[in-house]
Amino acid sequence: METKIYHIYAKKECLYANLTEETFKVTWTQLQNMVGLMKTDYSIEDLSYEELVVNHEEIKNSSY
Repeated sequence: METKIYHIYAKKECLYANLTEETFKVTWTQLQNMVGLMKTDYSIEDLSYEELVVNHEEIKNSSY
């Protein structure tokens, strides 16, 4: 079974890790709105995200 997870970054610093797709969509929108409205050290251009596809069967069956 494959699942998408997301990491959100600001200036290469990870703010949120391992978000579900639903949580990512809400959080991403909120962050963009906050950065656009509030005076912060970040601009919208500083925000980025990474989408990963995780295969739970491969992880479960992998050896260390």
